Parts: sequence; C-alpha cells; structure tokens
Amino acid sequence: MKKHITDKAAGKLNKAARKVNGPSTDVAGPSPNPSTNLIINDLLLRSVGRLARHTVEKGILRRRYDPAKAKAIVENRPILHTLAAYGVTRIATRSLPGALVVGGGLIAKTLFDRSQSRRAARKAGDKALDKNSEE
Repeated sequence: MKKHITDKAAGKLNKAARKVNGPSTDVAGPSPNPSTNLIINDLLLRSVGRLARHTVEKGILRRRYDPAKAKAIVENRPILHTLAAYGVTRIATRSLPGALVVGGGLIAKTLFDRSQSRRAARKAGDKALDKNSEE
C-alpha cells in the first residue's frame, strides 16, 4: 500500500521526537489516556488553524475594506460556504487526482472571473461579501 504524504511526515516527526526524547510508547499530552490526548491535540490544532485562517482572511480583506467590515465578512460567513470549503479541502488533500480536480476547478473559476469585465467581477464579489457581512 502506498504511503500518504501525511504518513511520511508523521514518521519523520516521530523519528525526530525519538531522537530528542528517546524511545517512548506514550502519546504526547497531559492525560495518561492516549485517546484523550489525541482529542486535546486535535482541538488545539483546529483552534490554531482557525485563528490563523481568520487572521489571514481579515488581513487580505483589510486591503479593500475597513477592519470592522473585514471582521464581519469573515465571522459571518454562511455555514454552507464553510462546509463547502471543508469538503473541497478534504477532496484536494486525500489524493493527487482530487488535488488536480480541485486545482482545475479553481483555475477555471479564475479564468471565468477574468473573462468578465473587471468592474462586473468586482461588483459581483462586493455584493456577495456585503451580503455575508450583514447576516
């Protein structure tokens, strides 16, 4: 069976940890229960990822919008958009064909946006973001 890129990265991380700490059978974390430690690590990683993502998104939007509106746009995103982004990300990260399909879709959308007049594309984007910031 072919190793996934995350398996390779996890192996390298394990090897580096064993080099620093020596061999161990414990799962890193505050609890003696490895399942609890895995849940804690998952929550921490998701929280840090979410904070980083929101910070970058707000930073990108602040180039065009004032900080309050950028914050409203990011924090009031419809749940359907969030779920769609999560689903597409899962598809893209599970396999090379998935990444190619998602990448191709993004390229197609970018080319479509560029085929419209700059004013029409900007107006459509502003309208969608205004709707999100008001909800």
